[in-house]
Amino acid sequence: EVDLEERLCELDLRSDSDVPDVPPPTDSTPEILKKALSGLSARWKNWWIRGILTLAMISGFFLIIYLGSFMLMLLVLSIQVKCYHEIITIGYRVYHSYDLPWFRSLSWYFLLCVNYFFYGETVADYFATFVQRREQLQFLIRYHRFISFALYLTGFCMFVLSLVKKHYRLQFYMFAWTHVTLLITVTQSHLVIQNLFEGMIWFLVPISSVICNDITAYIFGFFFGRTPLIKLSPKKTWEGFIGGFFSTVVFGFIFSYFLAQHQYFVCPVEYNSETNRFVTECEPSELFQMKKYSVPPLLQAVLGWETVNMYPFQMHSFALSTFASLIGPFGGFFASGFKRAFKIKDFADTIPGHGGIMDRFDCQYLMATFVHVYITSFIRGPNPSKLLKQLLILQPEQQLSVYKTLKSHLVEKGILQPSLRG
Repeated sequence: EVDLEERLCELDLRSDSDVPDVPPPTDSTPEILKKALSGLSARWKNWWIRGILTLAMISGFFLIIYLGSFMLMLLVLSIQVKCYHEIITIGYRVYHSYDLPWFRSLSWYFLLCVNYFFYGETVADYFATFVQRREQLQFLIRYHRFISFALYLTGFCMFVLSLVKKHYRLQFYMFAWTHVTLLITVTQSHLVIQNLFEGMIWFLVPISSVICNDITAYIFGFFFGRTPLIKLSPKKTWEGFIGGFFSTVVFGFIFSYFLAQHQYFVCPVEYNSETNRFVTECEPSELFQMKKYSVPPLLQAVLGWETVNMYPFQMHSFALSTFASLIGPFGGFFASGFKRAFKIKDFADTIPGHGGIMDRFDCQYLMATFVHVYITSFIRGPNPSKLLKQLLILQPEQQLSVYKTLKSHLVEKGILQPSLRG
């Protein structure tokens, strides 16, 4: 038994060189681009391919923004599923020779379960009045967490039943692989949607800041890069890192100024049960109302201004941009380390010149968590609209009890006249 344990420990301590090779991705660059750029060096050919595809993706992103909040949610869901697929596929390719039973089926089943749980929570949170009108949905929402747990438990039991003696250890590796992938993709994408419901500006500024940092860091590194930044990603340079930081802070400040002027971007996204549509109409909060600020004495001599008019949100954009440019890239470094561990260049070959979807969104998931924590810690206050929706779900006697308690409280505070006491 001791010899067996020692041999198992040796297997656990295998070097990275023992990891099976993953087949290299194919070149998915369109033939028309290949012919047009055939006379260029590999470095400049990659530059043009990345640039053209980047402009195409940004144009498509603006189109989806124009189509509204619901389309943005579908976009987030699509990206989540594709990222999950790319990571799971790597695991499948690495260990496919073992022919693990039910691995891929269970991986997708767990994805379905976790999405059912998170999107059900969102429906219960933001679509209360809509649910109240439909008895079938009332049942699903009332027992949502129990149903979610039962679905997950079914998958768990299926995994246990699929265990094969000669593959025990490997099957548990892949079980952990699936759950970590769920944590990285599904949980973070849920936070992205939560941020979107706070107002489209909380969705657009963080995502655009990461995109801006990615582009400007690449440009500064391409033209001026000389000093390597980190061994995990040899192409990253200090020049690109620093240039990306300053560019992103300036971009975030200016971009926030333009978005803060429009209700469409600053108002919380709410579902109107009468029109069955998402609406973004409100009286903008103080964050999005122009205020006058005094310029620090040191800057007055440089700028020549004593005061400056700006939106309070622009101050918050500085924090978002700083995180996107200084901490966000570590999501990319983490992804680089992951790819090196499995001897792959990209997660997939979905986007020519860029790699897979996960290669483009490795920093976005880290950013989504930060924005959610930032909102809940420094921004979000009581939401009267959400509270009202919850009150409307209560039974009439419960609503009457709340009404009496609230009225008594308002009388004590002197807001209502004592004569109104019933």
